[in-house]
Amino acid sequence: MATALHYFRWAFLVTILGLALAFWLGWGYDHRLAGAISFLMIGAVLAILEISLSFDNAIVNANKLAQMTPVWQKRFLTWGILIAVFGMRIIFPLLIVVIAAGIGPWDALVLAATKPNDYARIIGEAHMSIAAFGGTFLMMVALRYFIDEGKEVDWIRALECQLRRCASVRGLEIAFVLGIVLVFASVLPHGDVGRFLFASVGGLLTFLGVEVLGHVLDRREAAMGAAAQGGFGAFLYLEVLDASFSFDGVIGAFALTHNLFLIAIGLGIGAMYVRSMTIMLVERQTLSEFRYLEHGAFYSILVLSIIMFAQTLWHIPELVTGVLGSGFIGVALISSILHNRRQAA
Repeated sequence: MATALHYFRWAFLVTILGLALAFWLGWGYDHRLAGAISFLMIGAVLAILEISLSFDNAIVNANKLAQMTPVWQKRFLTWGILIAVFGMRIIFPLLIVVIAAGIGPWDALVLAATKPNDYARIIGEAHMSIAAFGGTFLMMVALRYFIDEGKEVDWIRALECQLRRCASVRGLEIAFVLGIVLVFASVLPHGDVGRFLFASVGGLLTFLGVEVLGHVLDRREAAMGAAAQGGFGAFLYLEVLDASFSFDGVIGAFALTHNLFLIAIGLGIGAMYVRSMTIMLVERQTLSEFRYLEHGAFYSILVLSIIMFAQTLWHIPELVTGVLGSGFIGVALISSILHNRRQAA
């Protein structure tokens, strides 16, 4: 079996190339060594930020990938990473500016290159809609995992047993999410309520739409002899999930720099480590070895969704998000290790 470092060889290569590109970009903007080193350091911090926010993403990806056909696994790990790096880290921020400012894609790119402060301001103004959309989608992802009659392993039994018993109530998770949305809408400034509700409903409809489309497409593939494993539907689900995870990192990156290209470099490096972690978790069957690790990831997702909703009212540092998410996964890992020792005793 390959060593852990073997899985990260491409991530290490991208790190070297990415940081070298960040250094060159800083030199091009500032024409001083200090400016180049500053860009290099910010790029490294952005990569670490992305990795710390994406542990749960890697675990959920690995769980879904294990249920996919080998062909679609390879497609996700090639096409999917290209979409993640270029789509979410470059095209998505540009698309926000295109829609919010009513300008063309090329004008948005020029704005990012020549007037990064104006570009960041427009992104910031769209933060409420992004947080509402992402918070709703991710909360649905987490609740759909816990409110499931077929779920067999519980970590926090007192809570998870009750949630599993509630699975017979159809639409319970949707009702819960809509209730959370209404609570936040009731305390938001009147001028922001419309945007918040529109984006939240959009997040809910996107989750339901992707789930329905995934079932239809995968059932069609199964009927054509592709077995009962996930195909394009699962691929689509993972792409939308990755997009929702990326919202927090992309917005948080603007607290460090307003340079779109530096953000793309730093977050792109982090995305490669997420890909490497995903492959390692699948091939080494880490999720089956550590039975509560997946639970920790979904608790982390639930916390992230609450934080995204809370960000519509207050500024919450990305460090808090990263620490809480990593904390749940860390505690779940320790619980898994203790469980394995008890079983071996």
